[in-house]
Amino acid sequence: MAPGLALLLSSAACGDEQANGNPAAEPSGTTSVRPSDSPADTLTIEVKTSEKAEAKSYTLTCEPPGGGHPRAAEACAALDKAEAPFAPVPEDRMCTKIYGGPEVATVKGTWNGKKIDTRFTREDGCQLNRWTKVAPLFPDVPEPN
Repeated sequence: MAPGLALLLSSAACGDEQANGNPAAEPSGTTSVRPSDSPADTLTIEVKTSEKAEAKSYTLTCEPPGGGHPRAAEACAALDKAEAPFAPVPEDRMCTKIYGGPEVATVKGTWNGKKIDTRFTREDGCQLNRWTKVAPLFPDVPEPN
């Protein structure tokens, strides 16, 4: 009866290797590492000191922070801290007419698995607040007056 039980258990194990993503041909005890089908979170940030100025471009990745952004760790921390960092200002929101400066930034790429394509300005209180939440994304931009 023991040989029959051994055969039964070995047959059950064969299907398990394929179910967990390891090919059946691989010897047991090895692990197959496969790249994710989804792209890594990468953002391209373009910052202009005004609408007509030339843009400076930065790439940001997190985990680990990098990608050529000069303040990557600070930018990643700001994104992690901010609630819905790329959400637009609701159209029905009333905004103060506080002008924060002529700077403009665009952010495109993927963040937390979601496609990002958004624009930041400092043209009124709502936009200024939105910019300030993620200000480390925009290096070399002076603080508003």
